[in-house]
Amino acid sequence: MRYNHLHKLTITNDIMAMNKNTVLAWATFIMILMGLILIALGVFRYDDVAGWGFASVGVGFFANAWVFNALKGRV
Repeated sequence: MRYNHLHKLTITNDIMAMNKNTVLAWATFIMILMGLILIALGVFRYDDVAGWGFASVGVGFFANAWVFNALKGRV
């Protein structure tokens, strides 16, 4: 929170102050986290063909996170 010149309390939302690069960085982080979770589900939870599906979708999340990371600074 910041004060204006009259010392009244003005509320500013710092989350709304995110620029495009910050949004892409958070999206990259979330995609990597979800990819790790999906790969872990495929490896540790499912022993049949479904495990291969979970792991391959997790690798796809990594590919999308790589693209988001490459877009930072260019959008």
